[in-house]
Amino acid sequence: MNMKIIQLLPTVSYGDAVSNDALALDKVIKSMGLDTEIYAETVGKNLPVKNVRTIKKISPDDIIIYHMSTGTDINFSLNRTVCRKIMVYHNITPPDFFRPYSRELFALTSYGYMGLEHMNRTFDLCLADSEYNKSQLIEYGYRCPIKVRPVLIPFRDYREAPNQYIINKYSDGWVNIIFVGRIAPNKKQEDVIKAFYCYKKINPKSRLILVGSWTGTENYYNRLKKYTEILGLDDVIFTGHVTFDEILAYYRAADIFLCMSQHEGFCVPLVEAMFFGVPIVALDAGAVGGTLGESGVLLPENNPVYAAENIFRIMNDNDLRKDILEKQKKRLSDFSYRKTGNLFRKILTDFINGE
Repeated sequence: MNMKIIQLLPTVSYGDAVSNDALALDKVIKSMGLDTEIYAETVGKNLPVKNVRTIKKISPDDIIIYHMSTGTDINFSLNRTVCRKIMVYHNITPPDFFRPYSRELFALTSYGYMGLEHMNRTFDLCLADSEYNKSQLIEYGYRCPIKVRPVLIPFRDYREAPNQYIINKYSDGWVNIIFVGRIAPNKKQEDVIKAFYCYKKINPKSRLILVGSWTGTENYYNRLKKYTEILGLDDVIFTGHVTFDEILAYYRAADIFLCMSQHEGFCVPLVEAMFFGVPIVALDAGAVGGTLGESGVLLPENNPVYAAENIFRIMNDNDLRKDILEKQKKRLSDFSYRKTGNLFRKILTDFINGE
């Protein structure tokens, strides 16, 4: 059998969690001795990915692994391709989050959900990043086997040298609260700012660092900037797009990771915070609780005062901080590259063998 594994995405770009997952899976597939390529409609610079227009004839023996996370015409044409198909479902941000800020993103995500429903009979197997994602596939009428497989994260990369300038700049004895994620309305950076405002009343020597780009969500970013001005906050830093060594530095400089996001399909930054030994305080929404497991501090409701109180306790109770970090380290082991890689390897092997 002359079989090829074709990973397919709408977009592959540097630093994107979906793109990173596809690139990591590519290495696992190649380690299995299989012929494989990644194709996308839009390809970032210097990435080992080909444009979808260059795909040659697909054989019935081939397997397509489609990463679903947004709206694209691919969602409405894939069912016409005759071969076995696997969907990796990363979730789609609900359109209503974008309605006040971006017509384009509202339309794109709406189109994504139309495509998600359209494809509910297209795949032979679905891989969901989380139980939360699995439940959504079931809600949209998917009846094929659905397996939960965490995002594959190459932790070895995180051992690279961080940006020393940033570490030095923020190693001044102040409490550094960070959140890592694109500036987007579902991430609810305004609620992170609100909680920080409450904490700063307790500890003036603190700052909030929001690490992430606002490309495409400029209206939301401008509203956040205005909000910080209204609150009189001078210590909220918006980094914009950052390089990998800068991301490493922000994690190493962080004292607390604060997540108030209302929609996540997995939330890779939570696992990154575990890796860097940063205590996590996070709102229980979307897949966040599932990703944290029994680790971190999970907030049952969006209450900025309660969030600030938890940050204060962690920063002033060494035993509590130690306990949180030990539980996070234990949870991190569930996402080890070897464990998640072997899980994917077994799932793919069984699928190829018709099991």
